[in-house]
Amino acid sequence: MNTIETTLPTEQNSALDPRGALWPTYAPPMDLVFSHGDGTVLYTEDGRSFLDFISGIAVTGFGHAHPALVAALNEQAQKLWHLSNMFRVPAAEHLAHTLAANSFAHGVFFTNSGTESVEAGLKAIRGYQAHIGRAERFRIIGMAGSFHGRSMAAVAAAGNPAHCQPFIPGDYGFDQAPWDDLAALEALIGPQTAGIILEPIQGEGGIRPASEAFLRGVRELCDQHNLVLMFDEVQCGIGRSGALFAHQSLGVEPDVLASAKGLGGGFPVGACLASEAVAQAMPMGTHGSTYGGNPLAMAVASKVVELTLEPGLLQSVQAKGDKTQRLLQSLCERYPEVLKRVAGTGLMLGVECVLPNTELLAQCRQRGLLVGKAGANMLRLLPPLNVSEEHIEQAVAILEDVVKDAAQAAATSDSAIAETAALVAPKE
Repeated sequence: MNTIETTLPTEQNSALDPRGALWPTYAPPMDLVFSHGDGTVLYTEDGRSFLDFISGIAVTGFGHAHPALVAALNEQAQKLWHLSNMFRVPAAEHLAHTLAANSFAHGVFFTNSGTESVEAGLKAIRGYQAHIGRAERFRIIGMAGSFHGRSMAAVAAAGNPAHCQPFIPGDYGFDQAPWDDLAALEALIGPQTAGIILEPIQGEGGIRPASEAFLRGVRELCDQHNLVLMFDEVQCGIGRSGALFAHQSLGVEPDVLASAKGLGGGFPVGACLASEAVAQAMPMGTHGSTYGGNPLAMAVASKVVELTLEPGLLQSVQAKGDKTQRLLQSLCERYPEVLKRVAGTGLMLGVECVLPNTELLAQCRQRGLLVGKAGANMLRLLPPLNVSEEHIEQAVAILEDVVKDAAQAAATSDSAIAETAALVAPKE
């Protein structure tokens, strides 16, 4: 019988490789260890400060240690942590009513993450078709360039080969259509098609908002073929776009919606929203979650939604997003050798780079600005929804310093290459 050798961790080994006991699935910068945060600013153990314009990938929508969220969590933590769904959780019932009252939804299922919300929605798509007597409809169409999470079904739905291999032996009942191509999407619909899943604004795919015409066309196809339309708003929802949910600005309603990230402001929580027809197709026993909707998560998420729906908040997100876009567009115009264009809406923004985005990201971090990256060689900016005007200007100023230095370095390199070419050129 094979045996696995085990060794106990030692203080010396932990000091040499503090991440040695973790799976090697992540590679964070080893020189950064954050001790605490305050609003848009993060502080390291050695006293450095950083502007946080990635927000835990669109999670800390109201910054770090927001007093109202801290108070909500502390108050609930002193009362009750967990029950499971064997018993009523009034805070979950209240939050579900609030989300339903401010969206298309009739029913809500609470989860712990975006991936779980997507999984619940994918099950609901197939569950609805079975409920109406069309169990042969099980295939779901996703969009190329999407990202729906890391579970088997979520990976299969997006179809990214880099994420699928070597984990997905087949297609798991999913097809992929080109982004924003209605004719190609329609061509994929067949007698086994159950529904369509897409992000109104692709995040990992390169901060790509869907056009209103495309979304309306997809809605019409779903209505025509009795398909379930699911929006993944895990990243673009909860105020990020300047609306509670991104699709609301476009006047196109889904049948199912996955939410998470910003919903908890940093506390793990997700939600799957569904229309009455779809929700009723998922009766008792068809889905479940031990932790989903627990009192701690519901206390924090309820306060997040309350803050998001405060008068003027969503309008300010759009205004700050517009200002940030103008400032970033100015950089693109002045440094076309480094930056190409700005994309996104609200405070979900991307800047397409000419140089490798990883190089610019690293330089931003060295200067005290934390940003992310996305497909299409994008730098991704996801500041808190309540970011100040001062911090926006400060962040863009840091980015400008980075871009200016990159442009100068590129010019110097081009000049050196030209001089070398002149020296080695044959003389007539």
